[in-house]
Amino acid sequence: MRGTQVAHLREVPVGLADALDVVAGFDDALTNGLGRIGERDKAALTAVADAVVGTPLADAVAAAVGAVTAGSVTPEHLTALAGARSALLGAAHDALLGQCDAALGRARSPWTAPGTAPSDTPPALAGARAWWHEVAVTGWRGVDHELLTAAATVVEAALTAPASRRIAVLLDGLAAELRACVPVATMAEVPARRWGDLWARGVLLTEGTQQSDEAPRVSGRLLPLGVDVHTHDTAVQVQLHAVLEPTGGGQPRLIRTAVAAAKVDTIVGPAVWRLLSAHPLLLTALAEHRALTVTDLPLRGGDLGWADDRVRLDEPADPFATARVLLPAASAAATAPLDRHPTAIAEPVLVEGSPVRDEDGTLAVDVDGERVVLAVDRLPATGPLTTDLVATASACLGLLRWDDGRWQLQPLAVRATVKRRVVQAHNGDWACGVTDPKIAKEEARAGDAVAVLRERAGRLLRR
Repeated sequence: MRGTQVAHLREVPVGLADALDVVAGFDDALTNGLGRIGERDKAALTAVADAVVGTPLADAVAAAVGAVTAGSVTPEHLTALAGARSALLGAAHDALLGQCDAALGRARSPWTAPGTAPSDTPPALAGARAWWHEVAVTGWRGVDHELLTAAATVVEAALTAPASRRIAVLLDGLAAELRACVPVATMAEVPARRWGDLWARGVLLTEGTQQSDEAPRVSGRLLPLGVDVHTHDTAVQVQLHAVLEPTGGGQPRLIRTAVAAAKVDTIVGPAVWRLLSAHPLLLTALAEHRALTVTDLPLRGGDLGWADDRVRLDEPADPFATARVLLPAASAAATAPLDRHPTAIAEPVLVEGSPVRDEDGTLAVDVDGERVVLAVDRLPATGPLTTDLVATASACLGLLRWDDGRWQLQPLAVRATVKRRVVQAHNGDWACGVTDPKIAKEEARAGDAVAVLRERAGRLLRR
């Protein structure tokens, strides 16, 4: 990544601020509750309707706004409003991603909609839909223990059916956050954007359509770039960013693949890797910097479905070499409609330059006189990357993200000089166990929380 490319990213897309302001107004109304709309909230909802005039959503959203302001809120109205909110953020996503692609010179394939078919709404999803409706009417300020108890019932039912587990994980995680904040009414500041994002996604996921199981199958050599670790009190997901060299030749493709597991809040740090022990080949590839050969894996857009029985380990592959040689020519896939959101942008880039600290203490990397802020707050506690190590880096392999009104670089791996020796550190280095003796000793002293919990769970099942 060059300085001229960084300079191009400083331009703000036209209309971006306006779209985000409309979403913020809607989120404020949702915080107060759509069951008691004041004049300010009415104006915010009207702004949403005005923003989608001329689109296929216009009539449905106008009807929903009219009904809500009149005191009548139905699930269908909420679906229209959630769709409008998501469409506005999707437009912001497209403008920012287009700016990023132009700066990087990255080719991106158009979106191809998968086959869908109408289906009856299972009882579990019907229960989730009713819960999202109740939350919207009550508002975040009105969330109480009774409402959260109802969420637990919905989650339990949704977990029994594979088709509804996605909504179950989302609802379980949100309920855990809300439970920690009750009474929400006394909070000085509500995370309205985050909770609004989760609410809208939950509402749209409960719609009565299902995606076809058919997806194009791909085979080839998978060359890892880096891994992004997402942890929550109730779940962990490891998302691998990689370049796929298709079998038979063809243009390299940027892809992502992910595995996940449920967890509890006491499992933190490197211990979360043990929750993913069902995927030993992926963990080995991360820890040993190995390529993978994949055979007939489903590919939806840029997301590769993972199946351990269709993967085998290949030769060692340096992620920095992969980024330098293959990344510039790799094509990217369009983002699925439901995933179009500014915070979902995560574009792999290689930046070579020296980190510097701005006057406010912000760590940035200098690229030909242009600075890119380093999102060190996103460094996971599951690997060896630390702020101090990133500050000494001469090269950083990371994800270009848009956050807090600016582009930032989230480090996935760095090359640095430590005690006169050039070293590399990657987020996935500890996937098969901690390699830092000091950290390993601390882990041993703390005990294996995963093993203890599994043993206790086994006792309960045997009773």
